[in-house]
Amino acid sequence: MSKTATDTTLEAAARLRMAIVRTARRLRQEGAAGGGMDLTPTSASALATIERHGPLTPSELADIERVRRPTATRVLRVLLEAGLVDRTPDPADGRSSLVSINAGGRERLRRLRGRKNAYLARRMRDLPDSDLRTLERAAEILEGILEGPRRADSAEPPRRPKPAEPRRRPKPGGPR
Repeated sequence: MSKTATDTTLEAAARLRMAIVRTARRLRQEGAAGGGMDLTPTSASALATIERHGPLTPSELADIERVRRPTATRVLRVLLEAGLVDRTPDPADGRSSLVSINAGGRERLRRLRGRKNAYLARRMRDLPDSDLRTLERAAEILEGILEGPRRADSAEPPRRPKPAEPRRRPKPGGPR
């Protein structure tokens, strides 16, 4: 019995998923091995999200991270106690707060990313140029897949997210 295109795609997806899972696990281990980098994967992800999209309310963080609000609140407490983020009152809602990354949080992310990048660079160091180009193209394809419904194999290069702009919240009672 011959394989269909769907069978081939499913097999490729399964193999790719396992490679991604194993790579992600190894990168987490590398990050954790860096003494003083005692952030859980959830905390590190939240910190990176705050860096990329902040300042954020706890509810906005929960939505972006796809966790429940109590989970986001617990993670924020850890980040605040570690001195990696700052909390200020939300000018649009006095009952809420805005959380933004501070210099300590940026430095922690820089070190964490540096360890992970160094690990990958060491593993890639002896690859032939053709394999390096293949990995670069694979990264572009994966970024395209993760961006959403757009076809990853189109001629258009993957769009990069815009840098986060400072939040401008309307004053309570002001025009919307």
